Amino acid sequence: MTHKLTAFLAFVFVIAMLGLTPAPGHAAEPASGSTSEQAGHQRLADLLEDEAARTALVEQLRKLGEEEAARAVESGAPTQTLAGQVAGLTQTVAQGVVSESAAAVDALGVAWKQLAAADPQPLAWAAAEFVLLVAVTWIVFRLLSAAVGGIFRALDRYAGARDGPRALGWVRRSLALLGAAVLDLLIIGLSWLAGYGVALFVIGDTGSMRIQESLYLNAFLLVELIRVALRVLLSGRGENLGILPIAAEDKAYWSAWASRMVFFVAYGLMLVVPVIDHYLTPALGRAVFIAILLGAVLRAAVVVMQNRQRASQALEGLADRMQTPFGRIALTIGARIWHVVALVYLMAILVTSLLYPEQALPFMIAATGQTLLAVGLGIALAALLTQVILRRIELGDELRLKFPLLEARLNAYVPSALKIARFVILAVVVAFIVDAWTPFDLGAWIASEAGARVLGRALSVAVIVTLALLAWLVVASWIEFRLNPQAGMAPNPRARTLLTIFRNAIAIALVVVTTMVVLAEIGINIAPLLAGAGVLGLAIGFGAQKLVQDVITGVFIQLERAIDVGDLVTAGGITGTVERMTIRSLGMRDMHGTYHLLPFSSVDTVSNYNRDFAFHVGEYGIGYREDSDEAIVHLRAAFDELLADEAQRAQILDPVLEVHGVTALADNSVNIRVRIKTLPGGQFGVGRAYNRLVKRHFDAAGIEIPYPQMTLHFGEDKQGKAPPARVCIEGEPVPLLAPGR
Repeated sequence: MTHKLTAFLAFVFVIAMLGLTPAPGHAAEPASGSTSEQAGHQRLADLLEDEAARTALVEQLRKLGEEEAARAVESGAPTQTLAGQVAGLTQTVAQGVVSESAAAVDALGVAWKQLAAADPQPLAWAAAEFVLLVAVTWIVFRLLSAAVGGIFRALDRYAGARDGPRALGWVRRSLALLGAAVLDLLIIGLSWLAGYGVALFVIGDTGSMRIQESLYLNAFLLVELIRVALRVLLSGRGENLGILPIAAEDKAYWSAWASRMVFFVAYGLMLVVPVIDHYLTPALGRAVFIAILLGAVLRAAVVVMQNRQRASQALEGLADRMQTPFGRIALTIGARIWHVVALVYLMAILVTSLLYPEQALPFMIAATGQTLLAVGLGIALAALLTQVILRRIELGDELRLKFPLLEARLNAYVPSALKIARFVILAVVVAFIVDAWTPFDLGAWIASEAGARVLGRALSVAVIVTLALLAWLVVASWIEFRLNPQAGMAPNPRARTLLTIFRNAIAIALVVVTTMVVLAEIGINIAPLLAGAGVLGLAIGFGAQKLVQDVITGVFIQLERAIDVGDLVTAGGITGTVERMTIRSLGMRDMHGTYHLLPFSSVDTVSNYNRDFAFHVGEYGIGYREDSDEAIVHLRAAFDELLADEAQRAQILDPVLEVHGVTALADNSVNIRVRIKTLPGGQFGVGRAYNRLVKRHFDAAGIEIPYPQMTLHFGEDKQGKAPPARVCIEGEPVPLLAPGR
C-alpha cells in the first residue's frame, strides 16, 4: 500500500508539473496556455507556502527516488545469494532507521516553529474544550459503573453459587458472564453517546465536531470494548465473572498491565498520531507512531521476561493436571518456548509496522484475532470432546447380558476416536493460523479444485473406515452373541470353532478390502497391487498345496459336523478323544495318553462314537451242550440287574434288551447276540458292566462259556457221570490221568 500511495502522489506531482509547463503544440493559443500556466503557478505557490505540505512533498519525493534507485539496482543486478539478501536487508533497515531519525528531528523542528508561531489563546480554548469532553465522558462512565455495581455483585454471587448439578453451574455462570458483558456494553454505549452530545451541542459550533473530538470518541469506544473483553477473561467485574481459571492476584496483575498497554497504544495511535498528522506534520506523526510502537514493544518484552518463570511453572502445573498425553506434551513444550514465541511476535509487530505502516496494524490485529480465535475454539472443542468422549459408554443390563464384550469393545474405540478428533482439530487450527500469517488463502484453497478434491478424499476415507469399523462391530457382536451361553444358545465345540474361523476370516477380509478401497480413494493405482497379490497367491498355492488341502478339508469336515471337540473318533487309523481342532489340523489323545496331531489332509475316513446315540453289541458264546433259550433268559436277567444300577440306567436309552438270537454255530461255541442302546459314548461303560453281570449269571446257572480246549466224550450223559478215559504216553510207567487224581 505504501508504494501504491507513493506512486499516486508522484503521479499527481507530475501532472501538476506538466500543468505548469505549456505544451509546444499549444503555443499558438495564448489564452488557454496563459490560463493553465496561471493555475499551475497558483497551485505551486499554495503548495510551497504551506510548510507542512512542502515537507511532506519533499519526503515523498525522496522516498520515491530511493525506491526507483532500488528498483534500478535490482533490475540490473544478478540474483543474490541468501547471505547477500540478508546483508541487503540489514543495510536497508539501517538506512531506514537513519532516514527516519533524521526526518523525525527535522519534523520536530518544523512543529516547534509552527507552535511558536500559532496564537496561544485558541489553542488553550481548544485544549480546555477537549479536556471538558474527556472529563464528561469519564465521569458518566464512572457514575454509570458505580450505579450498576450492585447488579454486578448480584451477578457475581449468582455465578459463584454451588448448589445444583455441575452442568447447571456452567449454565448459570455462562448466563452471568453474558449479563455482565451486556451491562458493560450498555455503560460504554451511554458514555459514548454522552460524549457525542457534549461534542455536538456544548463545545465548539453547535452541530459540528472537530477532528480531535471525533478521534477521541472513537478511541474511547475501541479501548473500552477491548477492556470489556479483558474483564470477561480476567474477572474484572467480580471474582466469578471470568473465564480464565487463574488466581485472583494474577488476574489483577494481568488486568492492570493489559489495561495500561491498551490505553497507551490505542489512544496514542488513534488519537495522538492523527492529531499530529493533521495539525502539525505527517513526519512528526510518523516519528511519534514509531516511538509509541517501540515503547509498547519494549515494555511488553520486559513483562514477558519478568514473567517467564512464573508462566512456565503455571503451564507445567496445568500440564500435570491434564488427563491426556497430547495435552501434557503440548503444554510442556509451550512452557519451555512460550517466551520465545511472544518475543518473536513482538518483533514481528515492530518490523511490519516500520516497513509497512499502513497495513501493519490492521494485518497484525486481524492475524492475531484469527489466531487467538482458532486456538481458543480448538482448545474449547478439544476439551468438550474430552469431557464427552472419555465418559464410559454404559449399556443396559439386558444388552450387557447378551453381549458381555460389547461395552468393553465400544469403550476401547474411545481413545482412538479422541486421538483422531484431536488430530483433525489440530490440523484445522494450524490451517487457520497459516491462513492468518501467510499468503496462503484457506477459503480460496477450499473453493479450488485441489482443495475440494483433498477434502472430498479425506471425507470419503473417513466414511469408508467408519463403515468398516461398524461392520466389524456388528459381526463381532453377533458372533459374541452366538457364543454366549447366557443368551440361551449354548454353543457346541463345532460351533465355537466355526464361528472363530468365520470371525478371523471376516477380520482379514475387512482389513484387505478397506485397505484397497482407501488406497484407491486417495489416488493410488491398486492394479499393480492386485496383480502382485494374484501372482503371490498363485505361487503360494503351488508351494503350499498340502496346506491348502488341509484347510479346505478341515473347513468341510467342520461344516459337515463330522467331528467336535470332546468326541471319541477314529481318524487316520488312530482312535482317541478330540482335544483341539483348528482350520488345518486335528489334535487327539488316545487311551494310552498319547497326543496325536493329524493334518486334515491325512483324514480320509472319520468314525465318530459320539453322535446322537450308541449301541453296546455283545456276542456271547455258550457250549453246545447248553440250552440257548436258558442262556437268553439269563442274559435278560443280567440286563434287568444292570437297569437296577442308577449310574448305568442314566446311560441307557432303551430299557428293553434287544436279543438278536443265535447268530452262529461256531466251532467251539453257540453265539448269541444282544444289543443295548445307550447315550453317545456310554456304550463302553455299559458294555463293561453288562459283561460282568453276564459272567456272574452264567457261572451261577452253570452255563459253560467255552474257551479253546479239547474234550473227549465216551457216551456220558449231560451230567458227565461217566469217568474220563485213561491216557498214557508211551514210555511213561504211570498214566497222566488216573481216577481220583
